[in-house]
Amino acid sequence: MKEITATGQTVNEAVHSALAQLQTTEDRVEIEILDEGRKGILGIFGSRPAVIKATMKMDPIAEAEKFLLEVSEKMGAPVEIETVRDGKNVEFILSGNKIALLIGKRGQTLNSLQYLTQLVVNRYSDQYFNIILDAENYRQRRIDTLVQLAERLASQAIKTGKKVSLEPMPSYERKVIHSALSHDKKVETYSDGNDPHRHIVISPVKN
Repeated sequence: MKEITATGQTVNEAVHSALAQLQTTEDRVEIEILDEGRKGILGIFGSRPAVIKATMKMDPIAEAEKFLLEVSEKMGAPVEIETVRDGKNVEFILSGNKIALLIGKRGQTLNSLQYLTQLVVNRYSDQYFNIILDAENYRQRRIDTLVQLAERLASQAIKTGKKVSLEPMPSYERKVIHSALSHDKKVETYSDGNDPHRHIVISPVKN
């Protein structure tokens, strides 16, 4: 967090001096008045300059981008980032030659990076942001795969008359399964177990 101390004949002059040194605007800094100063006699004798401390506010989105660039570089899979912000929802879309390394098996690496990015953003922000990390349209492809899986296993549960347990999934993926089968009156779904082993159970409805 960058901060400087600046002086001026008045508080306003000290603020302007700080902004010039930081090369920024007032809405991006926090100003603390250390000394309001004193004009003195005839504006000369006994005068004392105003002193302020200006602290740059951290941009949470920029910090998240910086984090992702550094992590991907250290993983040997440098990326370019496209940031899409919609209110409190922020999506970081990653692209690169070795993007598969950042996605990982069934998106586990991508999910972990998303969780860490969420922590970084909200560490530097006064408001809560919901973060989505995507790469090569993985999220949509994963949703399509989960819907197909849900429909196939629901058919299996109906055919055998037995419950079917899925592998553990993060909460947003479980919601996809619940939603995909919510209109199927022949089965019901519920979550069982505790994180990180919480999973979906598809149960046939007995008539």
